[in-house]
Amino acid sequence: MKKLPTDRKILKKIYSLYYDVFRDYQEESKTRSSKVYVPIDIEKLAMKLSVDSHLIFGRLYYHMDKKYGYTQSDDSKVHLFTPIAGNDKNAVNFPLLGAIVAEMEDAHRKNILSIIISLAALAISLVSIGVTIF
Repeated sequence: MKKLPTDRKILKKIYSLYYDVFRDYQEESKTRSSKVYVPIDIEKLAMKLSVDSHLIFGRLYYHMDKKYGYTQSDDSKVHLFTPIAGNDKNAVNFPLLGAIVAEMEDAHRKNILSIIISLAALAISLVSIGVTIF
């Protein structure tokens, strides 16, 4: 079975591919319906991740939007991904995406640090055992 990309990998790829598009929005030129929602090319993203585009759409729409989107106090919904945003198709809420990616990267760094510390403790233990035996 082919390994599926993680949420972190998918969102990081979207962020890297579309950050410049988000940043370069000009209110006067109206290149998209809003600054916040950036349309993405699901086919291009799927190709970059070497998976079927329907898997990417499904992960964004059925899984990640439910997981990372939220409801505000006035009952309005804030979506991570929406198939239609004004005149745009398949758009991501880029500021929310950025916050999620930053949080995921922080958690990833902490996990890696924990693994490194655990491996160092194991190595010290093994050296200590070796010294006491010999």
